[in-house]
Amino acid sequence: MRRPLGGSDRGQVSVEFLGLLPLILLVLVLLWQCALVGYTYALAAHSADRGARAATATEGGGAGACRTAAEDQLPSAWRDSASASCGTAAGLWQARVRIKVPVLFPGVGDFPWTVTGSAGAAKEARG
Repeated sequence: MRRPLGGSDRGQVSVEFLGLLPLILLVLVLLWQCALVGYTYALAAHSADRGARAATATEGGGAGACRTAAEDQLPSAWRDSASASCGTAAGLWQARVRIKVPVLFPGVGDFPWTVTGSAGAAKEARG
C-alpha cells in the first residue's frame, strides 16, 4: 500500500541541519578569527604602552628596559612572532610592537601581515 503524498516529514529537520552545518561552522571559524585579530591589536597596544612606561619609570630604563618590558607582556604563543623597537624623539620614549596575526590558534601558524601597536611616554628627569 502506498503512502499518501502529504505523508510524514520525519527526519526533515536533521537533513536540513546537515546541509547547513558547513555554513554554520564557517561562520564560527570566521568569527573566531576576527576575535583573534582584535585580540592581537589589543596585545600590541598594551605591550607598546608597557614598554614606553618601563623606559621612563625604571632607574636603569632606556631602550633595553623598554624592549624587555614590551616582550614580557605578550603571551608566549604571540612572543615568537613579535618584535619590539624603542627610541626617543621630542622628549618622548616611543615604543613600537609588531605582532603577526595567528591563524585560528596562536603558535600554530601566522598570516603574512603584522599588527602594529605604538605608544609614547614623556622622559622623566632623573635625579
